[in-house]
Amino acid sequence: MSADIEINTEKRNFDQEAANWDQVPGRVKMAQDIAHSMIQEITLTPDMDILDFGCGTGLLTFALQPFVRSVAGVDSSQGMLDVFKTKIKEQNLSNVKANYLDLDKGDALEGSYHLIVSSMTLHHVKNINPLLKQFYSILLPSGQLAIADLEPDDGKFHSNNDGVFHFGFDREDLHRTFIDAGFRDVRHRVAAQVEKPVGGGQTRLFAMFLMTGRK
Repeated sequence: MSADIEINTEKRNFDQEAANWDQVPGRVKMAQDIAHSMIQEITLTPDMDILDFGCGTGLLTFALQPFVRSVAGVDSSQGMLDVFKTKIKEQNLSNVKANYLDLDKGDALEGSYHLIVSSMTLHHVKNINPLLKQFYSILLPSGQLAIADLEPDDGKFHSNNDGVFHFGFDREDLHRTFIDAGFRDVRHRVAAQVEKPVGGGQTRLFAMFLMTGRK
C-alpha cells in the first residue's frame, strides 16, 4: 500500500516548522478561506463525523469543528500533531482527536466518515488515485470528499520544492481522477488566493481550488 500511495514529506522537516506554523498570517487566512469555501459548498450537520487528512496544526479542523459531531485529524508529522493536541487541551474540546498516520510506513486509514477533507496535502502525494480509492472505501454511503489544493503553479508556490510531487493540479485532470475512484457529482471552484514573493522583488497571486465529490 505504501508503495502505491507514497507521500513525499521526508525531505521537508514539518516537525521543525510546527511550532511557528500558525505564525504566518497568509497561511492562516488561506486556511480560513478554504474552510469558508467548504462550509459554503457542503451542508455540515451536527450528526457528521469528519476526517481531516494531513491536518497539520488543525487550522482547517478547528474551523469546521463547531458545525459537526466530531473531527479526527491525521498527519505524518508528530510535531504538527503536538501543536494540534495542545489546541485541543486549551479549548477543552471533546469532539476532536488527532492521530499519527504514515501511509508510507504501511499505516491504513480506518473508521467510517460522512466527510473527508484535505487541504494543501495532495501535492505531497505521488500517486493520487490509490489514495482517493482509500478515501472512497472509508466513506459512508453518500459520504463526501472535499480536497483543496493548488492550481498549476509552475513550482513557484513553495520556496523549496523538497517533498512536492505536483506543481499544482489541472482541475479537469483531477476531476477525471475523482470519477475513476468512484466519486460522482464532482464539482470544483476557487477556494482561496494568496499573494507570495517569487524572487526578484516580484510577487504572484496563487489560487487554490476546492474539489468535492460524493460516494
